[in-house]
Amino acid sequence: MSSTTAAVDASLPDRWEELVTTALLGTDRRTPPGVAPGPRAPSALLDAAAVATVRRRAGLRPAPAAERLRPAPDDPRPALPTAAARRLAVLLSDRPGASGGGRRGTAPDLMELLPQWLHAANARGFAAPPQALPALLDAARGRTDLRPATLRFAGPRALWLARLNPDWRFALRAAPGGGASAPDPKDGEGIRRLWQEGLFAERVTLLTALRSRDPAAARDLLAETWAVERAEDRLMFLDSLRAGLHPDDETFLERALADRSRNVRATAAELLSALPGSALAARMAVRAAACVAVDRTRDVPTIVVEAPHECDAAMERDGVVAKAPAGRGERSWWLGQLVEATPLDTWPRRLGGRTPEEIVALPVADGWQDELHAAWCRAAVRQRDAAWSRALLGEPSAPEAGGPGAVSLAERARLLATLDAGERAVWVAGFIETHGLSEAFQLLGVCAVPWAAPLGRAVVDALNIARDAGSYPWSFSGVMGLAERCLDPSEASRLDALLAVPDEPEDAAPGAGGYWSEAFQRLVTTLRLRAAMLAELTPPVPAP
Repeated sequence: MSSTTAAVDASLPDRWEELVTTALLGTDRRTPPGVAPGPRAPSALLDAAAVATVRRRAGLRPAPAAERLRPAPDDPRPALPTAAARRLAVLLSDRPGASGGGRRGTAPDLMELLPQWLHAANARGFAAPPQALPALLDAARGRTDLRPATLRFAGPRALWLARLNPDWRFALRAAPGGGASAPDPKDGEGIRRLWQEGLFAERVTLLTALRSRDPAAARDLLAETWAVERAEDRLMFLDSLRAGLHPDDETFLERALADRSRNVRATAAELLSALPGSALAARMAVRAAACVAVDRTRDVPTIVVEAPHECDAAMERDGVVAKAPAGRGERSWWLGQLVEATPLDTWPRRLGGRTPEEIVALPVADGWQDELHAAWCRAAVRQRDAAWSRALLGEPSAPEAGGPGAVSLAERARLLATLDAGERAVWVAGFIETHGLSEAFQLLGVCAVPWAAPLGRAVVDALNIARDAGSYPWSFSGVMGLAERCLDPSEASRLDALLAVPDEPEDAAPGAGGYWSEAFQRLVTTLRLRAAMLAELTPPVPAP
């Protein structure tokens, strides 16, 4: 032991946290007790740490040997092609750089391509390379949107690793029985034991997995312990019934209408109203039909509304919230909830056999149109009714870009989500051609990837128009980022004409042409990279 060590040892209490703090601050700012500042302070700190380490270890009692680690489970899926494995390593090594002035250059954002790569790899059934698993789990730890695809791709070895590293515990919460051995689907006793003894996250994931496999068994399992569950847990468990909602769930949901928790009652009522054949839907239809009718005595048939004058106990039991939000009239609030929960096939029968388009086109008396149409919008989304969504959306070229019920872009996006992918793309393309890109970002987010040809052409044409107008591309950075991820890679060759720096009109923003050229070069480079990624994940078919 050096003389410095001896001097420190004589005066220094074994305060490990204090040594750590000193090391973090640096000996220029702080030294161990009994040591003067100067060039010998760093070595004195290290000597003190060595002495403290010996003391700490000497105080430990011998412990029995830990159980030998079990080997990681096998993954029977085929291995990635070599080129695809190299591409994955490159995608995982990319880190978004700091952007000081909004100029991204022409390099693709590789981390934004990782979700698409994972989707393609999962669709082809490949297993993750073992050496890539830590980086995959690290990426998913920082981005929750990556977790489902990452855990599917990583397979059973991800759970094995997650049990060894607390940073990856999210993998255990996201997998059924991840924190313990997942019971066999045929092991009824094991499933019941995990349901009764498992952690809350394990129980939620177990219920979700069982629901996808055997809805009745999941419902029965939930009913066994429903009365003793906490209110917040009952709400989460009830929410799991959304997947695969079936008329057989009605009896259980009717019981939940009498729950002591208002949130549980409201969720049960919402789920029942999504079952058009349920008793609750029928009760709501009777109430709503009494409020809405067609007045045929006028020159033009007109919808007239007489909103409820009170919210009685039966309405509250069926999920109607009595207290209106601030600034909202009580009667319109109650009416909206009744109409929203009413099966949409009620209205053609009630309103003279008219189609949804004809009903939406009718005038509504006394200023009730916005409230009534907005409630029909919510009903169309809840019941996934494409015919009503189509009527409420209207023509994309309309001045207001939608039917009168589509009062916001967010609401239009929800209505569009009820249509099939092709119809959705055509509607949004028509919207862009009439109204441009500035209003279209939310609508593009609900379109299937890769974008269908009409939608892709509409987006590129609108970007080209914005470039020719001389505006900065930063206003369209969100749409450009979506295009990099969602345009069909086959569109790359059609964009070559946009790579040159355009002539700037007199009123153009200075330097805008160069920024646009960079943005289009990045778009083309990204599309070609996506095409290469897909090719690497698609091994050539051997010749016969």
